[in-house]
Amino acid sequence: MASVETAAEHERILREIESTDTNCIGPTLRSVYDGRAHGLFVENLEGRIRNHDREIEKMCNHHFQGFVDSITELLKVRGEAQKLKSQVTETNTKLQDDGKEILTTMDELMQCRIQQRNIVTTIEKLTRCLPVLQMYSKLQEQMKAKRYYPALRTLEHLEQSCLPQAGEYRFCAIMAENIPRLRVNIRDVSMSDLKDFLESIRKHSDKIGGAAMKQAQNQRSLNSAGMQQQQQRGGSGRRVRKDPPSSELEGQSDSPLSEQDSGILDVEDEEDDEEEEEVPGAQELVDYSPVYRCLHIYTVLGARDTFENYYRKQRRKQARLVLQPHSNMHETLEGYRRYFNQIVGFFVVEDQVLHTTQGLVNRAYLEELWDLALSKTIAALRTHSSYCTDPDLVLDLKNLIVLFADTLQGYGFTVNQLFDMLLEMRDQYGEILLKKWALSFRQILDLDNYSPIPVATPEEYHSITSQFPFQDPELDKTPFPKKLPFSEFVPRVYSQLKEFIYACLKFSEDLHLSSTEIDDMIRKSTNLLLTRTLSNCLQYAIKKKNVGLAELVQIIINTTHLEQSCHYLEEFISNITNVPPDTMNATKLYGTSTFKDARHTAEAGIYTKLNHKIDQFLQLADYDWMAVQGAGQASDYLSDLIAFLCSTFSVFTHLPGKAIEHGTLPGKVAQTACMSACKHLSTSLLQQLLEPDVRQVSMGALQQLNVDVKECERFARAGPVPGFQGDTLLLAFIDLRQLLDLFTQWDWSTYLADYGRPTCKYLRVNPHTALALLEKMKDTSRKNNMFSQFRKNERDKQKLIDTVVKQLRNLIASHQS
Repeated sequence: MASVETAAEHERILREIESTDTNCIGPTLRSVYDGRAHGLFVENLEGRIRNHDREIEKMCNHHFQGFVDSITELLKVRGEAQKLKSQVTETNTKLQDDGKEILTTMDELMQCRIQQRNIVTTIEKLTRCLPVLQMYSKLQEQMKAKRYYPALRTLEHLEQSCLPQAGEYRFCAIMAENIPRLRVNIRDVSMSDLKDFLESIRKHSDKIGGAAMKQAQNQRSLNSAGMQQQQQRGGSGRRVRKDPPSSELEGQSDSPLSEQDSGILDVEDEEDDEEEEEVPGAQELVDYSPVYRCLHIYTVLGARDTFENYYRKQRRKQARLVLQPHSNMHETLEGYRRYFNQIVGFFVVEDQVLHTTQGLVNRAYLEELWDLALSKTIAALRTHSSYCTDPDLVLDLKNLIVLFADTLQGYGFTVNQLFDMLLEMRDQYGEILLKKWALSFRQILDLDNYSPIPVATPEEYHSITSQFPFQDPELDKTPFPKKLPFSEFVPRVYSQLKEFIYACLKFSEDLHLSSTEIDDMIRKSTNLLLTRTLSNCLQYAIKKKNVGLAELVQIIINTTHLEQSCHYLEEFISNITNVPPDTMNATKLYGTSTFKDARHTAEAGIYTKLNHKIDQFLQLADYDWMAVQGAGQASDYLSDLIAFLCSTFSVFTHLPGKAIEHGTLPGKVAQTACMSACKHLSTSLLQQLLEPDVRQVSMGALQQLNVDVKECERFARAGPVPGFQGDTLLLAFIDLRQLLDLFTQWDWSTYLADYGRPTCKYLRVNPHTALALLEKMKDTSRKNNMFSQFRKNERDKQKLIDTVVKQLRNLIASHQS
């Protein structure tokens, strides 16, 4: 196939050689030697020559007889020619004689003609010199007017066309000597304009970038509204390909663009009209003619490489300055915006230069600068954003980064690393949200009155239930006014949870994440809010010193209702992310465990505070441990304590009868609190009896304590909390009851005889406790003891105590061995 094409080409060239003037045959022969088959062409040429030689030979053979006939005719004419020559000679002699006067006249005419020719030559020379002078004059005017590119064009025309045509004149030599100096002057001036241009775009890069980002934002708004209009870069901030002025200015050297010297930016004028008209495109703010002129001038001067290296070096320096953030950039959003605008402005200019100068910058150079900018920008954002504690500022910064990335992506730059960094910022944003919501939860818990919410009208009821998903058919049947079981902090906390979810969702917008990824992120963040922030706040509220029993009871009720609302939160997240809650690998909310733990802590707080309150009453106890006989009625402090317990346990009826999932029995908290209080009361009474400071105890004191214990047992039998089976609550006092019965009835024979048997009457009496109490019933430090008033009975009683003490010690020793 290639040989056929080559043969056809050679045939065409041979036809051109045959039909073309020899003066124009050079380009045709050059095309032969530019190819690779010039040897084959030579063979074809020699073959063509041989063909022409054969045709010439045929032509000669064809016309030979005619040539012979012509020679014969010519010989016949020779005789006549001799006659004609003689006649011509005679005629010439006559003519010479007659033409002397004419020759004289002709000499005169010749002199006139020479003068005329000299005049014409002079005019011609002047005609050739005048364009040179006119062109030089024009050059001087252009230099004076600082129109350097047209001056360079004029200088080139003067050097290449006018001066060679003018000839060798002294003024032409002077002009030729000045041409290099004029070129250097033009080059220096154009470089000065370029420096002014670079300084100007460095100064106004933030405004250029701001215009580009505004256009990108407007375009994104149009796209989100369904208006998919393809606009050119000049009107939309996208790429507008301006024709390189190198070709434009060649044909229009006197155009207004070439007359502009260093008017780089029209930013101020554009900003004045910005409010009245559409936002101008970023490229419309910049006049790139200094770059184009300087590039063309250096290209014409053969120093394009020097110009390219200088331009790239200066722009690299400016890039480092642009990428250096201010120290206080993190304080306001405007600091970040100015930083991003400068970067965008820098790369908008470079992108325009890339696509309009044909090699001044290339894609590799631009990608290198972008990689540097990307690493510096990400490092600066990581450093400065770490100082931010305002979630609104972080959210605004995220939106600004997304706009920054979208703007540069519209110019063809890779921005994946920016979105990866936004995913890192998402974790920081979550931590800041957790701190903010911790303060909100603390404030809600501190301002709550921990009382059921009164509802007077259906409007109020609807207002609360619209904030919190509460359903109670039994409560709905009751007339207004009514009370909701939970306090104000339940709907407020629930509303804050939803606000937190919305805040997390806002950060996930425009990050190019799937619905599943957004759903997973929101659920994980919500779990952190529940298990860490809200849990800590609830623990803090529960463990505050001024929290009373009623508040703890209300906290248990509130956490129960919040626990019930967790599945509504899951539905809420699913609705805003469009991800079904039963999706495989979907993260579940841990609210149930959070509220369960808080409820358990509140329950433990109830037990602790109740026992502490009992201790406060017991501190008022003032037993006379040496009393001869008891008062016959319960102590005042104990009566007050029993009244307090009765009123307290009546409050516990508000506690939920059944938990959500952990399967506690109805009234379990109230029952546990009541049992714990009774056990603590029994233990505390026994500890008072065995206190080391109480060195002696009389039988009268034991009788008084026995009366108080009976009062406690009456309280236990009365069933302050429903749900106990039989005398279960009485078991809290069984240890103290058996101990007091043993001493008041003095039934030591039964105790000693039955000790260790399962059916022992005093099974709950510890021999160590009994021994310690017996030791308190005698005074070993003095000879006279508590029975000294009975005289003979004193000695019998003392002997009896000593005997029982000895037997108890033997009993203890035998069981220890």
